[in-house]
Amino acid sequence: MPQDSEPLPAGIYLVATPIGNLEDISFRQKRILENCDLIACEDTRRTGLLLSRIGIKKPLLSYHEHNERERAEQISEKAKAGGRIAVVSDAGTPGISDPAYRVVRAAVDKGVPVVPIPGPSAAISALVASGLPTDRYVYEGFLPQKGERRWRRVEALLEEERTVILYESPHRVGRLVDEISKRAPGRPLAVARELTKLHEEILRGTASELAGQLKGKAVKGECVLLIGPKRMEEKAS
Repeated sequence: MPQDSEPLPAGIYLVATPIGNLEDISFRQKRILENCDLIACEDTRRTGLLLSRIGIKKPLLSYHEHNERERAEQISEKAKAGGRIAVVSDAGTPGISDPAYRVVRAAVDKGVPVVPIPGPSAAISALVASGLPTDRYVYEGFLPQKGERRWRRVEALLEEERTVILYESPHRVGRLVDEISKRAPGRPLAVARELTKLHEEILRGTASELAGQLKGKAVKGECVLLIGPKRMEEKAS
């Protein structure tokens, strides 16, 4: 791919952005954002604020879950016609529990280059700091919010022999940990919240221990919940 002195070729650039700490913006991310023709983003106000803080002004196009199918065609057509389009999410890496898949699929179908510009990811940041095995892991994203489907999925994940990475809202994470503690009290867990921010916190312990810590606690900030492999609980029992 082009270096600093080379012009930016046409294509779609998936640009990761900071998940909290602005110092996580890279030289390469900034260069792509400076030299692209258009930035497709989930929230134009939020992305506009990020750009103003790093001294960049570019045209913005809203691209989110409600208009993803239509926008994917528009974005890929613009790139096919010679445009240099950056795709960003509100925070982190586009396509990881955020819109981007459809625009990538449309671009691939049209033969348009798709270039990943790596950077922050809450899932990977939480994994490497969790103290749980990192050699084999599975990213589950968000669970169904309620009902039998949710708990069937949890029970299936508790059978995993890989570390499981979940995203959960602060309002539901305590309940989720409590339910896991009833099914697998000795299973090692980690809960990471507010990663890279001022009040970053990572809790580690068994399901029963973390259920006790979170009981009645007002959790703030988006959370990553990691579940250790089933074999770890068996060794502890």
